[in-house]
Amino acid sequence: MAFSSSFRLNILLLYLLAFSICCATQTQGARLHHHHDPLRQQKADQVIELPGQPPVSFKHYAGYVTVNHTHGRALFYWFFEATNNPQDKPLLLWLNGGPGCSSIGYGATEELGPFFPQNDTKPKLKFNPYTWNNAANLLFLESPVGVGFSYTHTSQDIEELDDKITAEDSYNFLINWFKRFPQYKSHDFYISGESYAGHYAPQLSELVFDRSKENHINLKGFMIGNAAIDDESDQKGLIDYAWDHAVISDRLYHDIQKECDFGQNISEQCNTLLEEYYNVYNITDMYSLYTPMCLSNTSSSGQSHTIQGASTLPAGYDPCTSDYSYVYLNRPDVQKALHANVTKISYPWSHCNDNIFWNAPSSMLPVIGKLVAGGLRVWIYR
Repeated sequence: MAFSSSFRLNILLLYLLAFSICCATQTQGARLHHHHDPLRQQKADQVIELPGQPPVSFKHYAGYVTVNHTHGRALFYWFFEATNNPQDKPLLLWLNGGPGCSSIGYGATEELGPFFPQNDTKPKLKFNPYTWNNAANLLFLESPVGVGFSYTHTSQDIEELDDKITAEDSYNFLINWFKRFPQYKSHDFYISGESYAGHYAPQLSELVFDRSKENHINLKGFMIGNAAIDDESDQKGLIDYAWDHAVISDRLYHDIQKECDFGQNISEQCNTLLEEYYNVYNITDMYSLYTPMCLSNTSSSGQSHTIQGASTLPAGYDPCTSDYSYVYLNRPDVQKALHANVTKISYPWSHCNDNIFWNAPSSMLPVIGKLVAGGLRVWIYR
C-alpha cells in the first residue's frame, strides 16, 4: 500500500507531538519531585564557598522561600546550624526591627551571627566566638518584602505593607521553610528580635499560637530586646532617656512634660516640641551615646574611615561595622554564594528601607498578655 507524502508528514508530526508531550511530562514530574524533595532543596541552598569565610564545622544555608505565589513575594533567609549537636538544639528565628531593617545586615553580620565582615581590600570574615549558634540553630529572616534581598513582583505590595501582612508573610515563610527543613519541625522553637520586633515577634507568635491545630509548630516562647511595644510608654521612655543622658535641655524636657500626654490626640504645641526633640535625635546615635562615631562619605565607601571620639578604640569595638557589612553584602560573588539577589535589583542592597509604609497597632500589650496566659514564655530585655 502506498502512502502520500502529506499522509507521511502528518504521521511524523503526530509522532513528534506525542514525543514532546511525553518529555514535557517527565520534565515537569522531575521538577515537581525536586520541589518536594527536602534533601535536594537543602543541598541547593547550602552555602559552599562564601568569600572570605574562615573554616567552620557547621553547615549554613541561604536562599528564598516564596510566601505569596499570586503576587510573587519571596523572603530571603540565612540559616546556621548549631556549632555542636544541631539535632539536640532549639531553633531560634531572629528578626530585626526598623521597621524595615535587615536581619542579615544587622543581626547576622554585626550582632549575633557567626561571621562578621572586616575592613579589608579582599572579602574577609571574622568568626564571632559569641555567636548565638553556639546555643541554638539560628535562622535570620529579611522581612517584610522590600527589605534587604526579599522581593515582590507586585510593586503595590510595598505601598500596602503593614504589621498584619508582615506577620502573614512571615508565618507562610515558616510553614514553607519547615517543609524544606522538616528535621527541625519537632525542635523547640523560639522567636526573637530587637526594636520594632516588639511588634513582629508577638504578632507572628500569635499566628503560630492561633493556628497550632492546622499547622503545628513547636513554639515555646519569644524574646525581644529594646522592644517597641507600646507607643505611649515608648515615647515617654525616649524623652526620659534623652533627658537623663543630657541629650536634650531641661527647658525642652519640662516643656514636653507639660504639653504632651502622649495619647492619641497630640496637640499642636506638643508636635512642635517633639519636632525639636527629633531634630536632636536624628543627629545623635541614641543607641551608643558614649562610644566613638564612624564617619564616612557614604556607607558604600571602601575607603578608610575617620573615627570621631578618641585616638584609641575600646578593645574589640569598631563603630564602622555597618559600612563593612554594606560593602560585603553588595559584592556580586557574595550574593552568588548566598543565592541572593536572583531578581537582579537595580539598586544596591541596604540595611533599611525607609520607604515602607506602616499601619500598626499602638500597643502590643494585649497580644503579649494573651500569649503569656496561653502558656508561652516571654522575655523582654533592654
